Amino acid sequence: MSDAAARPDPDALLRHAAQEGRGRLKIFLGAAPGVGKTYEMLSEGAARAREGVDVVIGVVETHGRSETEALTRGYTIVPRRIVPHEGHGLAEMDIDAILARAPRLVLVDELAHSNAPGSRHAKRYQDVEELLAAGIDVYSTVNIQHVESLNDVVAGFTRVRVRETVPDRILELAEIEVVDIPPDELIERLKAGKVYLPQEATRALAHFFSKTNLSALRELALRRAAQAVDAQMLDHVRALGVGGTWAGGERVVVAVSEAAGVESLVRAAKRLADALHAPWTAVFVETPRTQAFAAVEHRQVAKVMTLATQLGGAAAAVPAQTVLAGLKAYVGEARATQLIVGKSTRSRWFELRHGSIVDRLVRETPDIAIHVLPMPAAVRGRRAAPVDRWGSRSGYVWTGAMVAAVTGVASALFHILDLGNVALLYLLPVMMAASLFGLWTGLFAGLASSIAYNFFFLPPTGTLTISNPENVVSVLVLLGIAIATSHLTARVRAQADIAAASARTNAALAGFLRQLTRLNDPVAVAQAICDEVGQLFGLHTVMLVAEGAGLAVQAANGSDYRLETMEMAAAQWAYDGGAPAGRGSATLAASQWFFQPLVTGERTLGVLGLANEAGGDPLRPDQIPLFLNLIEQATLAFERLRLEIETRDLGAMRERERLRTALLSSVSHDLRTPLTAVIAAAAQLHHGATPDLIATIEGEAARLHRFVANLLDMARVEAGALTLRMEAVDLADAVAGAAHDARRALDGHAVQLDVPPDLPLVRADQQLLHHCLLNLLDNAGRYADPGTPIRVEARHRYGVILLSVEDEGPGLPPGREAEVFDTFRRFAGSDRAIGGTGLGLAIVKAFAAAMGIGVEAANRQDRPGARFGLSFPAALIVRDMVEEGD
Repeated sequence: MSDAAARPDPDALLRHAAQEGRGRLKIFLGAAPGVGKTYEMLSEGAARAREGVDVVIGVVETHGRSETEALTRGYTIVPRRIVPHEGHGLAEMDIDAILARAPRLVLVDELAHSNAPGSRHAKRYQDVEELLAAGIDVYSTVNIQHVESLNDVVAGFTRVRVRETVPDRILELAEIEVVDIPPDELIERLKAGKVYLPQEATRALAHFFSKTNLSALRELALRRAAQAVDAQMLDHVRALGVGGTWAGGERVVVAVSEAAGVESLVRAAKRLADALHAPWTAVFVETPRTQAFAAVEHRQVAKVMTLATQLGGAAAAVPAQTVLAGLKAYVGEARATQLIVGKSTRSRWFELRHGSIVDRLVRETPDIAIHVLPMPAAVRGRRAAPVDRWGSRSGYVWTGAMVAAVTGVASALFHILDLGNVALLYLLPVMMAASLFGLWTGLFAGLASSIAYNFFFLPPTGTLTISNPENVVSVLVLLGIAIATSHLTARVRAQADIAAASARTNAALAGFLRQLTRLNDPVAVAQAICDEVGQLFGLHTVMLVAEGAGLAVQAANGSDYRLETMEMAAAQWAYDGGAPAGRGSATLAASQWFFQPLVTGERTLGVLGLANEAGGDPLRPDQIPLFLNLIEQATLAFERLRLEIETRDLGAMRERERLRTALLSSVSHDLRTPLTAVIAAAAQLHHGATPDLIATIEGEAARLHRFVANLLDMARVEAGALTLRMEAVDLADAVAGAAHDARRALDGHAVQLDVPPDLPLVRADQQLLHHCLLNLLDNAGRYADPGTPIRVEARHRYGVILLSVEDEGPGLPPGREAEVFDTFRRFAGSDRAIGGTGLGLAIVKAFAAAMGIGVEAANRQDRPGARFGLSFPAALIVRDMVEEGD
């Protein structure tokens, strides 16, 4: 175990910190219905209640079982809310009532349940997540067939596919208790009618509840629980920085390389993992020498990694200076218990000089079982040598030139330098060669420098003979220093290359994220993904999304792409199956394009296609981790946009529903009042008309006309159908005309008009401005105290004209003045106020905004009452009539 593995993992610490203040989730996991999950949950909840914990039932499905119903007695049960759906009422858990009740623990049955349409969340597990975020502990139940990752597995042998699933991440965050009974006992319970009704039980026994199916489901439940416990244990020890393998469960790692025949190691790892019922990973260590791999070697590594994923394992690429360091770091981080490596094909001379990697692994990782497997005989010795493994030809040429240059400089300065200083000069080409061209070129520089130093400067000069024994020591020291310097410089260079590659990856990912977060349009996001991925990897890229019954190209990083029938079939397969397809994969590999789906927990959002202009596989193995990170972030960006669109649609739907309800209320109540008065007055006409009856008919008809006009105006605002006719308007005339038309609404109030006749004209739509003033005066007349004056004032100050309507009444709720302009907003005010639709002030705001006029509402400072103002900015003020006439 390395020191790094013994330090606390920052990611694990962040995950633990994120759980602070959240509730704890416990899941009672069963293999099948009827094993007693709900019974066990209720029993444990009762035990917690006896300890003094505040426990309530959010939702429990007893399915008519008497023993389960008996356990619910004594609990506080939060009543369910009724959700109307297709003429029926569906009972769902009332999450708002639970949050208001704020218990310490809530019992929520059937975690995978789908909520009724119209609920806040589509799934019950999302309700549970909201409860956990509020700090409430939750006990819940789920059957193994409802776990998302096992859905296909269960359907494969039971021939039953459940539609309600729970994401695996929910189980990873929960404490799991397996509720288990033997299959024979469950079958007896089924026959006794304790699970289903008799007629349903007979059918279930013949299909889902066979002993074979129940045994397989039981094994899946136990294994899934063990995996969850193992993952939580690993996260805990990583957060604490505890060393050791902690082999609560077996974990297999197989080391792969570019050598031919490594596929046999991967298959052996699969067999070992199956025998141990353990997860396994194929690991490729990226060292400085892998950067010089030829295309054939990159394809070989990609082939091996693809095989590992096809066999059900994970694939990982680890950057490190050496293979040994990378393997030690990875197995320590993963807490692996089994490591599979291939028998070395290096020469005996290399093993003697450097030591066997296997021997060093055995010595330096004592807590891990290491399996050394032979490579197939047919492929031994076929390992391809990396390009430039021993250094490049140009590197040696430049090194020789540098040694010659130092020799020339030393010869020119030899009369003022002693032999020791000359020897130091030769360290310069050694360090430069090692840092620029690698270890072997640095060693060559050391040897060449020693020879040049001996030949040109050590007596007798011109020969390789050394007459003075002290000079022998100088040459050997120079050669030793050169070798050590070359090795250290090459090591630093390798580490710098790895750090630079990691920095480039992080910078590319960070830039990609910054670009995606600034975009709010799906097409723009798709185009950004294609451009960024294409630029980073030098590939042709296309983004395909569902359209009608098939897929259509949404974006591409060029117009010269071609998707033939084979390519479209591969893209459709990747979209439908949620797995890669095309070139370099196991499906439709004859395609010239590789297609990677963008998959969330519930759906596939699109497919990203990649193609190499030069042919061959689009991605090298060292590029796969960055590519998968980009795909994950792209998926999150698409999911964010999808959720934003759905939220906007839901908000618009709610607003339309609120509008419809308010309109119905207006028609059924507010419009009924003037209609009733008109009808009653008209009936009195049979007995003779009087001035009062005629005034009543006229007034109520005008009021009805105003209500209908407001409704129509609001519909125009909502539809964006306003047409402006901006012209010069005299505010004094506009106010006088509005006061005259609103005289019935202002009956009993003295109207004080303080609008100077010398005010400049303003640009406005005369009809819309008239509507605004009418609604302001009508609102003042309805809410002002009887007999109090209503004041209309206009002032021209600081380049702005402010027109205000003031009343003396109850005023507005402090801090909520701006809400008065919301649609259908009616504050609780005086009981004298005549009912309205709540549209008048909303229309004022909408019409004013369309004309560029500001609106404001506030309480009066000098006395009780409200003040509503229209603010005409300088851009709407007509300076003189000459300009207007022009």
